[in-house]
Amino acid sequence: MSLLLLMLRADEERDPYRRPTRANILVAMRWLVHGCSSGDSLVFHFSGHGDQEEDKDGDEQDGQDESICPLDWQLNGAIVDDEINEAIVRPLVQGVRLHAIIDACRSGTVLDLPNLCQIKKNGKPQWMDHSAPNGAWKNTSGGHAILISGCTDDEDAQDGYGHETMAMGALTYSFFAAAWFAHRPPTYGQLLQKTKAILLDCNRDSQIHCDLPASILPHVRKVVNFSGVQEPQLSSSDKFDINRKTFML
Repeated sequence: MSLLLLMLRADEERDPYRRPTRANILVAMRWLVHGCSSGDSLVFHFSGHGDQEEDKDGDEQDGQDESICPLDWQLNGAIVDDEINEAIVRPLVQGVRLHAIIDACRSGTVLDLPNLCQIKKNGKPQWMDHSAPNGAWKNTSGGHAILISGCTDDEDAQDGYGHETMAMGALTYSFFAAAWFAHRPPTYGQLLQKTKAILLDCNRDSQIHCDLPASILPHVRKVVNFSGVQEPQLSSSDKFDINRKTFML
């Protein structure tokens, strides 16, 4: 089994081939899935701006394509969910697992996966059919793709500020803190619940202290100020019991 991790949030990167431009991000996405085979575990993390634009091919239930905004989006355009799905979802073959953690506004269904998990008021999960209305194929080639996103398609994702006033997304901190501090491998349901709880706690107490180990602080900074609370989302290529299936990269 091999684990490939692609984390994208490098606005200050000086190497032109590593800067998060539209072209570089698309190249990196294709690199991530190229040659993947059974037993591979892939991780794609994006922390940045997200947006929506008019759906022009009829594959969105709400008439809007979700997108992530690369560094040069104003010049070369955003990367819409259709492109993301084509790049890192459809190539996944049998036995390959992809986790995408997208920390951006309007990111709820940004991988265009056909199954969206919603938590009802009684706390029970319910899978919703999010297939393309025009019948477009949005699934994998036999593999399993899971998206954990920062908020719904009509919400804003919040920023926080950590050491050296380094900006970062609320989901990035809350998700990694929830996974890192779990006493045992959590189920997906427990992970979502804990992530949301940390978001709520940080919103109530801007001075909350949940330091992560020094080994990962350069990648995930402590958040000390959130300006709001969002609803983390989970979507998947396949339905599964989120309260029984253990989260594992």
